[in-house]
Amino acid sequence: MIEAQNLHLSYSIAKKTIEVLHGLNVHIRERERCFLCGASGAGKTTLMYTLAGLEPPQQGWVKVAGQDIYTLPTSKRAKFRNDKMGFIFQNYMLMPELTALENASLATAIAGREATARVESLLERVGLADRMDHLPNELSGGEQQRVAIARALAHEPSIIFADEPTGNLDSSNSTQILDLLFELVDELGSTLVVVTHDAQIASRGDRVLHISDGVIVPN
Repeated sequence: MIEAQNLHLSYSIAKKTIEVLHGLNVHIRERERCFLCGASGAGKTTLMYTLAGLEPPQQGWVKVAGQDIYTLPTSKRAKFRNDKMGFIFQNYMLMPELTALENASLATAIAGREATARVESLLERVGLADRMDHLPNELSGGEQQRVAIARALAHEPSIIFADEPTGNLDSSNSTQILDLLFELVDELGSTLVVVTHDAQIASRGDRVLHISDGVIVPN
């Protein structure tokens, strides 16, 4: 499903070059639950963004479902991403002026699809049947993340990328959110790629890739 070879990516900060990805190779299988684990600054979030077509590497290539995504023009890469991928972020990234239903409908709207019934069904599945008309500031952190999950899955993507999806939640909510995410992803038959610094959470995946100093290190 996702294959990358020889990824290099560096940034220049205060006249110093910091190499974030250092010749990294990765292969993630279809329908796999793959966790990218490592300390802060290890390069795991940068790797996720690069695999998702959001952060072009300076060297190397990324293929998703056989498509070399960085050979696509920017507009076509964005369409490919919108069609194939869903995103869940640690800070939820909800629009404050939109209701839970409207926020969860954003991905399908961008994809040009009318999917209100599916979005409503997803919000019911994630336990927000009576919260659809509420704004983000009227929802708890766990509820906001459930909206984000519904948004990510509404257009039925083949890949879900999640960046620290339980990072702002307590242990009880973290377990519930991860259980819910696994259940919905399994039903959809999607590949799941999760960034986390939490080894206990990562242990629930099919495979854990440990990242340190921009490379994958043996477990």
